[in-house]
Amino acid sequence: MAAAPRTIKKYPNRRLYDTSSSAYITLSDVKQLVMTRTAFAVKDAKTGDDLTRSILLQIILEEEAGGAPMFTEDLLSNIIRFYGNAMQGVMGNYLEKNIQTFMELQAKLSEQSKGLNPELWAQFVGSQSPVMQSVMGSYVEQSKTLFTQMQEQLQKQGEQMLASFAIKR
Repeated sequence: MAAAPRTIKKYPNRRLYDTSSSAYITLSDVKQLVMTRTAFAVKDAKTGDDLTRSILLQIILEEEAGGAPMFTEDLLSNIIRFYGNAMQGVMGNYLEKNIQTFMELQAKLSEQSKGLNPELWAQFVGSQSPVMQSVMGSYVEQSKTLFTQMQEQLQKQGEQMLASFAIKR
């Protein structure tokens, strides 16, 4: 049985209170919970509204402002353009699956490199290019499959929408 997520209360003064440790915490502490994969939920102390997504976005904002941003302005602009668009739900799902696939490939590569002594590590690093080509090839193939599935889903949704207006292809 999975443990219940930790509850963090956010007060109007913007302070965060971890009910598990009975202490005030910072966004850095919340980031650490994310990094350790600790389940948590941030709730408004007054209304009980779920503020978890808002806090996660604040952490991303701080990380992006911290010096080495992950997202370019073009990427952020394109993401904004998807809001309110018929593709919004599909794009979110596509990005989530793509990142999950990348993380799984990263874990496989990490697992394969475990137990290497310095000499084997040097050989591994020397052969990194073919290994990375294999990993990235697999990632690109899975990404292509996800994109194809997304296109098929969109086509089905479009056909259903057109059918509801009695328009046939």
